[in-house]
Amino acid sequence: MKRILIIVMLIASTGSVWAQRPQRGYDKEKLEAARVAFVTNRINLTPSQAEKFWPLYNQHMEERSGYMREMSGINRQAGEDISDSQAEKLLEQRFQIQEKMMQSEKTFTKKITEVISPVQALQLSNVNRDFTRQLYRMQREDRRSRHSN
Repeated sequence: MKRILIIVMLIASTGSVWAQRPQRGYDKEKLEAARVAFVTNRINLTPSQAEKFWPLYNQHMEERSGYMREMSGINRQAGEDISDSQAEKLLEQRFQIQEKMMQSEKTFTKKITEVISPVQALQLSNVNRDFTRQLYRMQREDRRSRHSN
């Protein structure tokens, strides 16, 4: 029963992220609080696990965001009129970034499995994907309700 109450509160608070967002964007603090609650609940983090897990997770996600920004830059350049040799360089850069991301993921997984179980670590990627899907679903519903009024 407690778990159901937590999930209901989480969904309600996540909904308020979109409902109360500023004109351009969303309330980042509320979004992150909702993510913490969602992940903590779904992979059953104990308080002592959560205390050690979240700094590692946040550091990893920050690093991953940097790689994704680099990848975006490459993708933008690829959309321009470029030569074959420039395209080859961009492809090589893309592979290098992907290798860094893979190494980062391996390092992160090794670190967190010292804090959480391997089962919890394996569940993490699905939980992150579920959270993102939930946000998209709520955003779509928010748009529909604004257009129907």
